[in-house]
Amino acid sequence: MTRKVRVRFAPSPTGGLHLGGVRTVLFNYLFARHHGGDFILRIEDTDSTRFVEGAEDYIMETLRWCGMEPDESPVAGGPYAPYRQSERKASYRQYADQLIANGYAYYAFDTPEELEEMRTQFKTAENPSPQYDHKLRMKMRNSLSMGEDEVQRLISEGVPYVVRIKMPENETVSFTDMIRGEVSFSTGTVDDKVLLKKDGMPTYHLAVVVDDYLMKITHAFRGEEWLPSAPVHLLLWKYLGWSDEMPQWAHLPLILKPDGNGKLSKRDGDRLGFPVFAMNWTDPRTNEFTQGFRERGFLPEAFVNMLAMLGWNDGSGKEIFTMEELIASFDMSRVHKGGAKFDFEKAKWFNHEWIKAAPAARLLPDVKNVLTTAGLSVTDDSYLATIIDLVKERCTLLPDFVEQAGFFFAAPASPDMEPVKAKWNLDKNLFFTDLQGVLADLHDWSAASIETAFKEMATARAIKVGELQLPLRLMLVGGKFGPAVFDIAALIGKASTIERIKKGLENLA
Repeated sequence: MTRKVRVRFAPSPTGGLHLGGVRTVLFNYLFARHHGGDFILRIEDTDSTRFVEGAEDYIMETLRWCGMEPDESPVAGGPYAPYRQSERKASYRQYADQLIANGYAYYAFDTPEELEEMRTQFKTAENPSPQYDHKLRMKMRNSLSMGEDEVQRLISEGVPYVVRIKMPENETVSFTDMIRGEVSFSTGTVDDKVLLKKDGMPTYHLAVVVDDYLMKITHAFRGEEWLPSAPVHLLLWKYLGWSDEMPQWAHLPLILKPDGNGKLSKRDGDRLGFPVFAMNWTDPRTNEFTQGFRERGFLPEAFVNMLAMLGWNDGSGKEIFTMEELIASFDMSRVHKGGAKFDFEKAKWFNHEWIKAAPAARLLPDVKNVLTTAGLSVTDDSYLATIIDLVKERCTLLPDFVEQAGFFFAAPASPDMEPVKAKWNLDKNLFFTDLQGVLADLHDWSAASIETAFKEMATARAIKVGELQLPLRLMLVGGKFGPAVFDIAALIGKASTIERIKKGLENLA
């Protein structure tokens, strides 16, 4: 019988969500939806020292913004609750005890000082970074190097201990990665990882295996930086007797710096001036602020589309995909093995394409927000919708609407008439002085009617229309940009058009 597809995203609540993390969510989500399966959010908060207040809410909000709501989560609940590992603490001990009883794990009583001494005492030219492994474990204080009576005495006296996996000395373990094919490891190079900490909380290694088993996860997708942990996890699935139910794994390629030289980090974004987090994040411990794609002015549809193309394509050359199209097309075999370079200019291209294609009704709440945040009064939604359709092709990021549309809601504070001053003369001055009266008498206030009156007046005065349109634009808009100038006049209304011409003439004087 085929198992129902169940995937999970299992972040630690330690800070903002890097775009690599959001892409991991996306690939999980697309795979689950493509196969009619379940997408689970599980919070891996077993390390209380790294827990950051607000980080879990931030993760939830990011998924909501991206349109990737989980089927099961700490908020939504589900049949395998709880979905926070800290709330599942009691369930891990029995599996650690089972591993010890079967000879696959052991108690270790070493203090932090003894571990530090180990790293110094056993350091050699051949072994510059000694680790707690098959070569050194018998030289340390653990249940393998001590007698059973001594071990029981220490436990009964409450001496703190951890539980470590006993890695085999020289075995090869393998699995088939959905992206990389057959992957093999020698166990002799891997240290005896801690499975249960002194406070009774599991480490990631034990918790991820136990929870994936108990939650019936069928496919586990994670970043390639987790590959070195694979032999520990493979052996835990085997030692706990669950090999037949181990999920299929896929280790996703890294998102690289723009030059391709190493993994993209928050520092790269700070240095090069682009966001690497999905949304704004302020670390409550340090008050350090990091800007996000959402606040920079990206539409979630464009952000998701851009992420999907970082390391995946459908083979057709197509680049613009809706979420529905991504779900229909997504195939893990089309994910690349190599890392994907992040290109912020390309990311902005995706956003520009999505803004151009979006109906005004879709953009209206976002555009209204950026305009009101900029201090502009926007009261008429139908008027705003008309403006959006007029200027959206000129906007790459949402804040661009402030410059490209702001003058429809407020006259430029001080129109820059500098570009026309060199060729300004008395005839042009008289033209615009008289134009105010002509426009005031115009009954049909439409772009076509305004344009006709303007051009007839220019012809009558033997002035080239082209020499008059730029001054008009500067007066109405405040700069050399914007849609057709007569469309602008029609929309801002008669009174505002005349008032702006008057102010422009004052500036020229």
